[in-house]
Order: sequence, then structure tokens, then C-alpha cells
Amino acid sequence: MRAFAKTGLEVNWTRYQPKATQAQASRSIVWILGFFSFLNVYAMQAVLPLVTQDLNITPAQAGLTVGVSVLAIALVSPFMGMLSDAWGRRQLMVISMFALTVPTALIAMSQSLWVVLLMRFLQGLAVPGIVVVLIAYLSEEFQGSTLAKMTTTYVGGTVMGGFSGRFITGHFADWLSWRSGFWVLALINLLGAIWVWRSLPESRHFVANRNIAGAMAMLAQHLRNKRLLAICAVGFCVLFTMVGTFTYINFHLAQAPFRLSSAGLANIFMVYLVGAFATPFAGPLIARHGYLPSMLGGLCAGALGLALTLIPHLLVVLVGLVLCSCGVFVCQSATISRIADRVTQGRSLATGLYYMSYYAGGAAGTVVTGLAYEWYAWPASVAAIAFFQLVAGAIAWRYMRNS
Repeated sequence: MRAFAKTGLEVNWTRYQPKATQAQASRSIVWILGFFSFLNVYAMQAVLPLVTQDLNITPAQAGLTVGVSVLAIALVSPFMGMLSDAWGRRQLMVISMFALTVPTALIAMSQSLWVVLLMRFLQGLAVPGIVVVLIAYLSEEFQGSTLAKMTTTYVGGTVMGGFSGRFITGHFADWLSWRSGFWVLALINLLGAIWVWRSLPESRHFVANRNIAGAMAMLAQHLRNKRLLAICAVGFCVLFTMVGTFTYINFHLAQAPFRLSSAGLANIFMVYLVGAFATPFAGPLIARHGYLPSMLGGLCAGALGLALTLIPHLLVVLVGLVLCSCGVFVCQSATISRIADRVTQGRSLATGLYYMSYYAGGAAGTVVTGLAYEWYAWPASVAAIAFFQLVAGAIAWRYMRNS
């Protein structure tokens, strides 16, 4: 692994450490960035039934508090790639970490759906400055097997962050109120931002590209790349299934025969810990079996898990959610690795396009699955999600064979 640039006390300290220690420090900060990038995005899910009651809104409206953050991520991702190409990686990641703090705190003080939606949108605007830029940062600073390890470390951090956000809000809602959890998240965000600011090394291999015309030309080139667009379309469907499932399963489990409290719903998201454990095995799985078999296997696991959630037994539902989450994490690892492997120019822009599609799928999942839920409860949501799993499989089969 390349040595860090000498930029500050923390990096000077690592200069005197063994290479193994430096590698461990690198993986630690990558994990932290992944953790905080997703700590806030899905934190609303565990408290949606309480938010519905408190703000006097429908389940579909409550689901928008998840979808609007995901939509903001989708809208900003491609432009964040261009901005990071021109300005630099580290600065954007640090600023984005600090930018998460204020809207998170303001959510705790919001008294109407529209204010909550605005704050959640602002949260989402900050996330691509971490997610999109970090992928480009890793692609520049690491190579080969080290890059694969860093990527899986990042995905593992996102899994733990996604779980922790739900766990914190759910349990604090059970102890105090649903708003109290967001005060806690705001404090954690601030501490994490300070940590990243003091510990993240400068880029050693970043070369600024302020040629806007060149960026537009690269964008046009990417938009003509059918395989890249296919990967983006698969990403759309994958997050559609994930967000749709883990948003509206909360309403299903809050009703008979389950009747789970907000703390109980938070505990349900421990299935994400299984995903965190399984994610490091995704890299070797993809290397051994290839992108397409791994992708189709992940989709099949997710479809089976989705079907199991229809059985009115909590343990069976939990097994189903484990399969859903593991399937999504395998698909996510496959698509991210695919872009890193196939795209050699304009990586951050290609990554931004992928995340735009990926998170647009998540936003669409909250709307479509929510409308289906209000039409015929959880079985209708399952049918909508299963359709998009089939679409993802068809696209992958058509465009990812023999490539």
C-alpha cells in the first residue's frame, strides 16, 4: 500500500508505524466514512409508525421521509463526481461530514411533515460528498487486492452505519420519543466529522481536472456505454427492493399478529449485522464465480427472502429479511466492483451516474411500494418489489454475459 502524504500530526505519526499498522489505519478511516455516510439515510425507518401518528400522516407520506433523502443523493451524485474531480477528494468528504450535523438536529425540532422532508432532503444532499468521492479516492490511492479489501471495508461500514441509525432512533423512541434519537445522531455526526477532519490523509495521486467541456464529453461517452447503463439500471432495481422492503415491513410488523414496538422494530434491523459479516465474502465470491452468477444468485436469495416475509411467523420473517439484505449486499458489491474494473477514465463521474440511478431506485421504492401498501397492505408491496427483482435479473442476463 502506498504511504500516506505528510499532512498533519496524525499522518506524521503513521510515518513511524509499520506498514501493517498503516494499512489497518487506512481501513479504519475507510470504515468510519462508510459508517457515517449511511448512519442517517435510513434512520427514519424504525420510527415510521410513530411518525405517522405524531404528524397525523399516512404510511405512504411517512415513507417519503425516507425517500426524499434517497432522492437528494440521486440528484447530487453525478455533480459531486465532477466537483471532486475539479476541487479534490479530502476537502469535500470533510465538509460533507460536517454538513450532516445541522439538519439532523433540526429534524428533532420539526413539527410538520414538510419541515421534516426539507431537513431529510438536506441530509441527503451531503451524503454524495462522502459516498461518491470516497469511491474515487479509493480507486486512485489503492490498487489490486488492496483496492478490493478497501471496497469491502467501506461496504461493511455502510452496513453497520445503516443498522446503527435505525437502532439508535428506534430504541430512543421507545425510551423517550422519536425525536430524541435525532439529537443523539446529530452529536454522533459532529464527533465523526471531527474525527475524519483530523485523521483522513490527503490524496497522493489526485490530479485536478477543471475542464468542464472535457467532463461533458466524458459524460456523453459514459451515456453511450450500454454496459455501464445496464449496471446503473440494475443498481436502480436493487435499491428499489431494499428500500421498499425495509421501509414498509415496519408497518407490517407493527400490526397484528406481530405488534412490535419501535425498539422491537429497531432490533429487527440486526439482520444488517449478518450483512456486515457476509459482505467481506462477496469479493472472493465474485472473483470465483464471476459478476453475472453472483448478481443472479444475490437476486434469487433476495426473492426467496421476500417470499418468506409473507409467512405470519416472526422467526421466518427474520430469516427472509436476512436473505434479502445479504442478496442486496452481494449485488451492491458486484456492481461497484464492476464499475471499478471496467471504467478506466472518468471514474468519479461513472460512479456518480451509478449512484444517481441506484438512489433514484431507492426513492422510487418508497413511492411505488408505499402506494402498493396502501392499496393492499404488505402482499401488494411484495408483488411490486418482486417485479423489480425480475427486471434486474433480466437486465443483468442481457448485458452482463460474456463481458
